[in-house]
Amino acid sequence: MKKSFLASLALCIILTGFTLRKPDADMLFFNAKVYTLNSSFERVEAFAVKDGKIVQTGTAEDLKAKFNFGKEIDLKGKYVYPGFIDAHSHFLGLGAVQLEIDLRGAKSWEEVVKRCVAFYQKNKTMKAIKGRGWDQNEWPGKQFPVNTELNRLFPDVPVLLKRVDGHAAIVNDYALRKTGLNTLTKIDGGALVKENGKLTGLLIDNAVDEIENNKQLFPDKQDDQLMQELDTAQKICFSKGLTSVCDAGISSLQAEFLKNVQHDIRIYAMLSANEENMSRYLGQPYKTATLNISSFKMYADGSLGSRGACLLSEYTDQKNHQGFLLTPIDKIEEYVMRLSQSPFQLNTHCIGDSANRLTLKMYSKYLSPGNNSRWRIEHAQVVNESDLELFRIYNVIPSVQPTHATSDMAWAEKRLGKSRITDAYAYRKLLDRTRILALGTDFPVEDANPLHTFYAAVTRKDAEGKPAGGFLPSEALTREEALKGITIWAAFAAFEETEKGTLETGKYADFVVLDVDLLNDDLLQIRNARVIGTYINGKVVYQGK
Repeated sequence: MKKSFLASLALCIILTGFTLRKPDADMLFFNAKVYTLNSSFERVEAFAVKDGKIVQTGTAEDLKAKFNFGKEIDLKGKYVYPGFIDAHSHFLGLGAVQLEIDLRGAKSWEEVVKRCVAFYQKNKTMKAIKGRGWDQNEWPGKQFPVNTELNRLFPDVPVLLKRVDGHAAIVNDYALRKTGLNTLTKIDGGALVKENGKLTGLLIDNAVDEIENNKQLFPDKQDDQLMQELDTAQKICFSKGLTSVCDAGISSLQAEFLKNVQHDIRIYAMLSANEENMSRYLGQPYKTATLNISSFKMYADGSLGSRGACLLSEYTDQKNHQGFLLTPIDKIEEYVMRLSQSPFQLNTHCIGDSANRLTLKMYSKYLSPGNNSRWRIEHAQVVNESDLELFRIYNVIPSVQPTHATSDMAWAEKRLGKSRITDAYAYRKLLDRTRILALGTDFPVEDANPLHTFYAAVTRKDAEGKPAGGFLPSEALTREEALKGITIWAAFAAFEETEKGTLETGKYADFVVLDVDLLNDDLLQIRNARVIGTYINGKVVYQGK
């Protein structure tokens, strides 16, 4: 009897011990103001992380009572947000432009040429000169350039200088000759600009591809160069608080490269919609913790800045010109039809109201009302008000870039006119129909900083706080909406809302630490804020100075 009692007591002690033992967790982050962005927009003081994911949020006291922590990290009262997500960018392109001539901010064509000369003097072994970032709208007279000086200074080396939006470029005659382009060449969805019967070197939209895709002038990049671009872009993104990006339009070369290398940033990659990529990848999406290739990007038209956007009526500042489609209508329908029968998402670049209308109606032909395909319109820049309802009926997600509105506001009305400008950059109208906006920057067209996105979306002002009342201020978003646009809504637009976008149990411990309160602090202070730390899987990938 005594032995039986002692055995029972020992068993009880053992079981009690197991019951009282706290589970292990890797890290406790505490003493912070954490915006979880969960369904109740809850703010907490601490969260626990295990195996790179959040296991619980709450107070430090409660979490310490429930878990044994390997490490406790005091965030010193700073503000924590889910890792920022850029819903539309050109990630590898950001790395590429760091290795080319930076033409952003050039105040004249003469300054562009001077930068090219200075670059070439330091890099005379280069077999080609590439640059990006010029914008004729920032120059006196706002006229597009001609290549006379490029021909004189660079008679025997190809030169390709892209406009800031990538939809126009100026090249020298050497590049034109080597590619076989001349005054008789016709380009569908593009143009070779002529003056007095001669090519000026200015190329619009698909004509740019004729030069850039010429392997003799610009051979395919090797893996070591692509790796340099990836590392460079990743460091820039981390310094801005970005933990995830959407690379909007990659080649098969880039897709295979990304599959075979390690990277920390999470990439949602859209394959460029062309026959090669359709044939090669349409069967099965590719998904890992850091790479998701499950969508295609199609181009409907060009850009407003280079007058390639396809409009329903002529440009106010160029008579008898309505822009053009970059992809023929029959090819657009073919791609829409094929993707509607696949597990892949479709995302279409649409700037002008004609391109938006065409694409929305094509979507409606192959999608059912209320579907969950989450097809997207990238940019949705000028949308006729009569077409807005199609976004709601067919659950089409607008993927927009608020800094485009503040970059373009000085000249957009000249392109569109007073009656049509109210259809442009209409984020409030779009959100009222769709209840979701995926926000991005389109970097390197714009700066990669998501805080600039937040600021532009809420204020509709530039970095100097102009105009005083904001550009088309009725289209502004609230702070909460803008924050969702760079976190959970961007995740939803990529079918990744169960993995990231909020700080909740089971999601990746991807977060950013700031010294500003995005929901309450001065907006100009927010725009200029610096990131204190960026974390992926609970591990720091960037530490601010």
